[in-house]
Formats: sequence, C-alpha cells, structure tokens
Amino acid sequence: MTDLVESWQGHRLLLQAGKTLVREVRSLTFSNPVTHVYNPLEYAWNSHAAYVRRFAASTCRVVMLGMNPGPWGMSQTGIPFGEVAAVRDWMGIEERVDQPDREHPKRPVAGFACQRSEVSGRRLWGLFAEKFGAPENFFKLHLVLNHCPLVFMEASGRNRTPDKLPAAEAAPLMRACDRHLRRVVEILQPEYVVGVGAYAEQRARDALEGMELTFSRILHPSPASPAANRDWAGTATKQLIEAGIWEE
Repeated sequence: MTDLVESWQGHRLLLQAGKTLVREVRSLTFSNPVTHVYNPLEYAWNSHAAYVRRFAASTCRVVMLGMNPGPWGMSQTGIPFGEVAAVRDWMGIEERVDQPDREHPKRPVAGFACQRSEVSGRRLWGLFAEKFGAPENFFKLHLVLNHCPLVFMEASGRNRTPDKLPAAEAAPLMRACDRHLRRVVEILQPEYVVGVGAYAEQRARDALEGMELTFSRILHPSPASPAANRDWAGTATKQLIEAGIWEE
C-alpha cells in the first residue's frame, strides 16, 4: 500500500486539531449513570495519527460524520467505526494501543487483538471496500470522522450515547466537539458533509452553520436499527446517489 503524500500541511493541522480536542475534553466530568469514560484519541493516538497521515487528502470532497466511538470499534483501534479487520486488513493500519485510565471490566481494550467485531464498522467499511476496491480510491474524495471522541459506559457496561447526557454535562462537550469539527472542515474544504444517522447530521448542521456545505445523511448501520438490518448497504448507496454524492 502506498501512503498519500505526507508533506501536505493539512496533516499537521488536523493532528494539531485532534490534540486540541483531547486537551479540551480531558478535564470534563460526567455523573451517574456514567461510570467510565474512554478517549481513544489518547490511548490509541498512534492509530489515529496513522489514519490521518495516510488517508486525509487535500482532495477530500465528502466528510462522513458519526456520533462517537463504539466499544468494539474505535474504542479498540482509534479509527472511526474502526472494526479491527477493516482497519488492519483493508486500511493496512495496525499500531500499538495503550489502555484507558480506568478500564471497565466488561469493556476491555485489547487493541488489534480484540476478537469482537463491531457490526456498524463492518457494514460501513465493507460497503466502501466493495464499491471502491483499494482504500486509496475511497479516501481520495472521502474521510470518515466522529463528532465526539469519547465513549461513555454505565456500571453494567451498557453504552451511553452523547445525546443521553444531561444538558449541563453535554454543553461544554458539544462546544469542544463543534469547534473541532469546524476546524477540520476548514482544513479539508469538502463540498458535502454526510451524517451517519440523524443525530450526526443535526450536529453537523448546528456546528457548521454558515459554511458553504451541502448536508445529507445515510442510515446508521447499527444492528439495533431494524431498517439497517434490511440491506443497509443498498439503502446507504441509494441515499448517497440521491444526494448527488455517488453515481449509479
């Protein structure tokens, strides 16, 4: 696999933006029922940096935005929707992953040794691999990001999404994430921002208000969604074609 040209200044700027986001969310606190918070941009920074350097391109036309990391995807690899096999075998990224400060016993971080597969990530990256073949073909015009870098877990190990946080706790987090997203879009200068799910689309519209962008969304690939379990790839492809982003 050949890396994209690493001399593009945008790589440095994107990594700086990521480091700023890490600093801004590090001091935030969250109350019950949240008992554990992971930030893969800290303990899996090596993977994130490799992803940015290898695949963020100055020709990016489409930013696809997810909500936040899943326990068996980005939580393990540091890559959005980062199902281990997709990241390791298709993208060719496999870096050392450290441990979160406080690990939940039911949500261990094994990095690239994780044996669990994140269905959402397998569906998302599987579609892109099928349509574009080599990852360079996809990433020449696309980049996949998450709005929020944090993973929230309850005592039971249950995942708690950012939209379920109390307003007082969510507000400073959303401000930091919105600033980061605006900075990323300023660097990449895409034409389209696609929310992976309705929540991500709305966050993008709010954060990027006033910027000359076209917004749309695709169905979230989560297996918790009955609609996603009925030919998710076909539905997402149709939505991207209807939005004028992909051709038939």
